[in-house]
Amino acid sequence: MNWTLEVVPVPVTDMDRAKSFYADKVGFGVDLDDEVSPGVRIIQMTPPGSRCSIAMLQGMPTAPDGRVMAPGTLQGLQLCVTDIEAAREELVARGVDVSPVRNLGASGWQEGKGGTWNSFITFDDPDGNGWIVQEAPSELSER
Repeated sequence: MNWTLEVVPVPVTDMDRAKSFYADKVGFGVDLDDEVSPGVRIIQMTPPGSRCSIAMLQGMPTAPDGRVMAPGTLQGLQLCVTDIEAAREELVARGVDVSPVRNLGASGWQEGKGGTWNSFITFDDPDGNGWIVQEAPSELSER
């Protein structure tokens, strides 16, 4: 049996502001924006080419034995691209405050591209949820 990661909840304070950020600035597609039951709104969005989506939830009861994530506490979600510099340029052009390209060197993080799998940029959404973008050597379908 396959266990596929398909949806990651992202805690936000303002659903419409977050939707605008992820759609207009980061370029995610909007799959769903609906009140799925009285008082429960779900916005589901997918990065271009991804099989995993994010979901922002309002009014959704916490799962039994679940915990609530405060907006801004989700850190380290990672996207992969095949051209880190082009990805950075696109985000900057869309108005995202994004880090310079960095790599992990012998003495820690340093600016500039690194070797294979070792080039990254980072950005935060309006609530402070943190994202990492990593350069991959090829498209997922080719790995």
